[in-house]
Parts: sequence; structure tokens; C-alpha cells
Amino acid sequence: MALSTLLKLVCAIATLRHSPVPPLRATAGPLPGVSLLVALYRESDIAPRLLRRLSRLDYPHDLLEVVLAVEAEDDSTRTALENAGLPAWMRIVVVPPGRVRTKPRALNVALDHCHGAIIGVYDAEDAPEADQIRRVVAHFRQSDSGLACVQGVLDYYNPATNWIARMFTIEYAAWFRLILPGVARLGLMVPLGGTTLFFRRDVLEELGAWDSHNVTEDADLGIRLARAGYRTGLLSTVTREEANCRPFPWVKQRSRWIKGHMMTWIVHMRSPLRLWREVGTRAFLGFQVMFLCAALQTLLAPLLWSFWIIALGFSHPLAEALPPGLAWAMLGAFLFSAAVDFTLGWLALKQAGHKISKFWVFTLHFYQPLATFAGLKALWELITRPFYWDKTSHGIFDTVEAAGASGRKKPVG
Repeated sequence: MALSTLLKLVCAIATLRHSPVPPLRATAGPLPGVSLLVALYRESDIAPRLLRRLSRLDYPHDLLEVVLAVEAEDDSTRTALENAGLPAWMRIVVVPPGRVRTKPRALNVALDHCHGAIIGVYDAEDAPEADQIRRVVAHFRQSDSGLACVQGVLDYYNPATNWIARMFTIEYAAWFRLILPGVARLGLMVPLGGTTLFFRRDVLEELGAWDSHNVTEDADLGIRLARAGYRTGLLSTVTREEANCRPFPWVKQRSRWIKGHMMTWIVHMRSPLRLWREVGTRAFLGFQVMFLCAALQTLLAPLLWSFWIIALGFSHPLAEALPPGLAWAMLGAFLFSAAVDFTLGWLALKQAGHKISKFWVFTLHFYQPLATFAGLKALWELITRPFYWDKTSHGIFDTVEAAGASGRKKPVG
């Protein structure tokens, strides 16, 4: 807990101290071809809305292609896409049956059908800003060949749906606007998000694209990029999506993320000394905190929470076995961690420009127990069925606001 809190704080400070990035300049020369991949499974309801949102992208359509990867058995999604009237620059690729049915496997199949020099990834419920592709292309063209990936900012278009949606919005705002940019600026390995990702195709193919068996293929690929000596850049272009705000679906989705992070840590720690040599001491230690410490903190959180009874004047059997100074130091660490979470949530929510009250940040600690349920589910599945992809349904809390999200600009800090 202490290490995770310190890392969040240091990363946030690095982000806030960094001078704002100047506007990207338009560069001369022909624009590159861009391929956007979207893996769809049982998305018949939201598929037409996805097509409308992607159609708002203002990149020249003769240089843009959208490849929609649909599982062979998913007739309903394929029919919905065909009935929506696909333009010439969008097409369906059928993913044949296989031993695993995961998003990364579908992306690998779709990659073989792409022609662009830049490969982008979106999710089914995404609403990207209209100028997003142009900004990404400008960012690549103004950087050196060491930049292999650009990660955009993820936000939500339904933050006021309920309390879980508010908590999810605060959590993501802190991660994408304060913590993750700091991770990149400190030279740590960037665990990528699953959408609004853009890669140089040659690098993606050099690394063998996505691991079809990893249920957080994005985080794993971010680590592999760093191990190969490439950089990931953070760009303040926003994609809005739907906050998963029902308790049981939230636990299912989060358990998949935690399981994938556990899997990623195990895979890359098969040879710790090799990993250390490839990325350096700072990035190696950061990897331990972001993956191992985070997983352990999630699983052992009930033990940590039990120490709060000391503040209420009760005794704790473990605290009684510790030197008095250490017990009070632990309590101080809990208070410090809570203060950091509240402060970062407040600052990030202000940067995001959402209209929900910032005082919701003080309820974050009532939200965190959900992650422990998800962590226990993730650990069990890691042992019993590690490659199972727990599907998240989309479009349930899609609103009229979402329809205009791709064209609306909000401050991103």
C-alpha cells in the first residue's frame, strides 16, 4: 500500500510539474494510411452507434480503414453491422473458431487484413474526438523512430448514471490524467489501456502483435514494447466510453483485468534478471509496484481495513503484537494513502471538466472493496481457467450525450 501510494504521488507530481505540451504543428508531406481495429462479440445493439461515431473522424477516408473483427458464431453482430450500411472504408473480418476466444486473438486476425502504416485500436462503445487521428499522426511524425505507441485519454460519457459510474470516472481521471503521464515521463514501463491505442505497424509486427492468451493484452504489450527499447507516448486526445456501473458486471470486468495483470507479471518474471537488464532498475522496480504490489494490495485489503478499528478506540490482535511506534506508523500510512487518493481524484476530476461534484472523491474507500471481490475471482480463475474472457456488455447506459461525445472538446490538462 505504501509503495503503491508513493508511486501514484510521484507520478502525479511529475505530471503536474511538466510544462503543457505545445499544440501539434501541421507537417508537410502525404498523410499515412491508418487502420482502426475493433473486436466485436455480441455487440448487435451498440454496433450501429459505433459506426456513426467512427464516421465522425475527420481523417481522409481514402487513407482510413476500419476493420471490424467479428467471431464466426456471432451472426447477430454481423447482421447488425451489415444492416447499418457499412461505408466502403469499413469492412467486416470474420474470426474463425479457435482454442481461445479473446480480444487479442481477434485483433491478430484483423491485423492480417489491414493496410495502414499506423494501427489503431478501439472498443465497441467508444466515441473518439473528431480530430483524434490527425493528432495521433502529427505526434508520430514529429517524434523519432523510438516512439512506437501513442496512448490517448479514456473518459466516460455517463458519469452521473449512479454512484459506481462516478467512482469509475474519478478513478479513470486520476489514472489517465495524472498517474499514467507521470509513468511515461519517469521512464517507467507504461501498461497500456485497451483502447485509443495507436502503433507503428512495423514495430507491432516485429513484436509478434498481441498475446492471444493474455486477457489484458494491452498491459502485456506495453511491457514488451519497453523491453524491446521502444517508447509509449501519452497524448491528450479523449475517447469517451461507457462506465460499467452495475456491481456484478463491474466485478466480472475488473476480475479479468486483475487476472491479466497477474498473468503479465508471471510471464515477464520468468527471468527476472533478464527483465532487469533490459529495462533498468527504475523500470523494473516500477513494474513490481504496478503489478505485484497492486495485486497483493487488492487481495490483502481486508487485512489492511481491519486496522481502522484502532482509530475507533478498539484493540487489534496484530497491532498488539507490534511495537507501539510501528502500529501508529501503519495508521499514519493509511491516512496518508487516503489523503493521496482524495487529492488526486479531486485534481483529476477538475481537469476532466465533469459536472459531477468533486466531493464524491471522499467516498472512494467505499468503492474499493469491490476490487477485492474481483481480485479473489481473478486469482481463482488464474488457477482454474486462465484464458477465459469474461465478456462485458456495452450500450446499457448509452445516452443522447454519447452521440455527440466524439465532437465535444473538454479540457484534459
